[in-house]
Amino acid sequence: MKRTKILYVEDETFLAKIVKESLESRDFDVLLEMDGGDALERFKEFSPDICILDIMLPNKDGFAIAEDIRNIDANVPIIFLTAKTQTSDLVKGFRKGANDYIRKPFSMEELIVRIDNALRYQHEATRNAPDQKDDIPLSHYLFNPHRQTLTIGTQEKKLSFRESELLRLLYENREQVIDRREILNVLWGSDSFFNSRTLDVYITKLRGYLKEDPALEIITVKGIGYRFVLE
Repeated sequence: MKRTKILYVEDETFLAKIVKESLESRDFDVLLEMDGGDALERFKEFSPDICILDIMLPNKDGFAIAEDIRNIDANVPIIFLTAKTQTSDLVKGFRKGANDYIRKPFSMEELIVRIDNALRYQHEATRNAPDQKDDIPLSHYLFNPHRQTLTIGTQEKKLSFRESELLRLLYENREQVIDRREILNVLWGSDSFFNSRTLDVYITKLRGYLKEDPALEIITVKGIGYRFVLE
């Protein structure tokens, strides 16, 4: 059976050793990199199934590494592992393309569960994704869920995998109110407070992407969820 490949970027020597050995004891194949400046090259060489990134790193921080990775691969799961606790850091992390965010200190059991959940979600979303190769017209925009692009005129925006899945879910339920809990359970696997805050970030991002066309609107239905309107 193929071992899951993890790129782990962490500069705390003692923690890095413990986490790497613990993951390897659970049959993960782990490549440890301690210099943020070299992380992207390790990513290209190793082709990991999932990335675990510290934020405070020498030469290049985790936010910049995640952004570099997303320019190459829109789908590989990225988990931030960090001591930062500010909401602004969490929001920035998700805007850079993170799938999950674990605060230090943490237990190995929590890390394993989050790795498994991220990989399972990616597998199920990919398997269940529609065989859609044609553009979907959204008023003046064209949305291609297969290519994960949103285009208006000559401007093309490359969406992250989860941005694309969220927009597809809203489109499939257009003109109807879709419950926040349904979105959270479909896209994140649970409706926890943490995931709920993450959904808020993604809704804000999609609204920003669609702002050029007033005929499109993601309406918040207070206490329930959202309604995607195409006039």
